[in-house]
Amino acid sequence: MSIRLGELVDRIGGQLIGNPDIQVVGIAPLSDASDRHITFLSNSKFRSQAEKTQAIALILSEQDHQQIGDVYQGVRIIAANPYVYFAKAAQYFFDLNSNSAVHGIHPSAWVSPQAEIAATASIAAHVSIEAGTVIGEHVTISAGVSIGRGVAIGDHSQINANVSIYNDCIIGQRCIIHSGAVIGADGFGFANEKGKWIKIPQTGRVVIGDDVEIGANTSIDRGALADTIIENGVKLDNQIQIGHNCHIGENTAMAGCVGVAGSANIGRNCTFGGAAMVLGHLTIADNVHISSGSMVSRSILEPGQYTGFYPLAKNSDWEKTAVIVRNLDSMRDKLKQLEKTVKAQTSALGSTNLNNLNSEE
Repeated sequence: MSIRLGELVDRIGGQLIGNPDIQVVGIAPLSDASDRHITFLSNSKFRSQAEKTQAIALILSEQDHQQIGDVYQGVRIIAANPYVYFAKAAQYFFDLNSNSAVHGIHPSAWVSPQAEIAATASIAAHVSIEAGTVIGEHVTISAGVSIGRGVAIGDHSQINANVSIYNDCIIGQRCIIHSGAVIGADGFGFANEKGKWIKIPQTGRVVIGDDVEIGANTSIDRGALADTIIENGVKLDNQIQIGHNCHIGENTAMAGCVGVAGSANIGRNCTFGGAAMVLGHLTIADNVHISSGSMVSRSILEPGQYTGFYPLAKNSDWEKTAVIVRNLDSMRDKLKQLEKTVKAQTSALGSTNLNNLNSEE
């Protein structure tokens, strides 16, 4: 589906230099774009590629616009942040294509008569939707999705193939949940009685805000009593585990394989690198950034960048370091004893010198 370039600029902004009536079909990289594509220059080191691109329109900064001069002959869109402009334009093209989905319910889907499905929703093959569930306008439910009782999914959300959403969970508007994700499974709650584990029923929900994206095979556990809450704008990568009763603040982003144990309270605008771990019942302030592979074992109450891993080394060097680390306790005790000995000898020597001085007098 093609659109008029002027329409795109009217919606997203930017300064258009050139013909607004040009039709474009999408966005492509500098090297792959054809004369029907927009492309973008977000890093000046690729300016030489931009000068040679075949794209009919180029998104770029004012500085790069001045530097390229007349070398590039196509239409230009000058933006304060070309990469952000690219993201918004890409989303616009994606939404255009998504809106072409066929509305209605596939014959092989099972939908409870007590469920409410908006007329503009799209329900694919082999979907199961139980009683009391409400599906909003322009929601897309892909093949094999299982949705329990009393679930609510907000307008324009996209639920991809084989997602499972358990009873009573809430999904906001414009959310994207990727294949294999599990929303609302039981949290890991057990009481131990003489070595035997007694299951604690998990009766809370998962409540997800607007504009949240959840990666493939990510699991978000329902609360034990209160809810697990994912606020607006949160972005979760693939294979993340969010434990029961966690609270993830607005616009926080987590890379793949992050693990967050139960009842952790994470603030707004935080970032977590891949494979970072957060222990349970901790509090993390707003604007905290955790490096990849770090273990968060205590609450963090001040914003900033935090790192908690030992740098990579050759195995032989690591083994030597490990031996030193194992012996730190004994080394500390020896240093304390040596410090006491030095103090005692210094004190004794001082007394001797004082006595000698008194004798000379």
